[in-house]
Amino acid sequence: MSDLNRKICDYIGKEWIGEIQPKTEFALNHNIDEKTARRIYSDKDYTISLYTLNKICEARNVKLSDFFKLINK
Repeated sequence: MSDLNRKICDYIGKEWIGEIQPKTEFALNHNIDEKTARRIYSDKDYTISLYTLNKICEARNVKLSDFFKLINK
C-alpha cells in the first residue's frame, strides 16, 4: 500500500505541482492547504488521504478512476 501512496504523491508532485509552480498557487487552485501541497511534493513519508486526493482530482476535473489509470502508465 505504501508503494501506491508513493506513486500517487510522486505523480502529483512531478506532473501537477512541478518544480516551478509555487506550492501556494497549487494549493489555492486545488482547494487544499499549502502545507499539504508542500508535503505531497517533498515529504517521502507523507500519506495522502483519499479525501485530499479527491479534492485535487475534482479541481482538475479528473475522475479518481482516471487518475489511477494515469499513475499506472
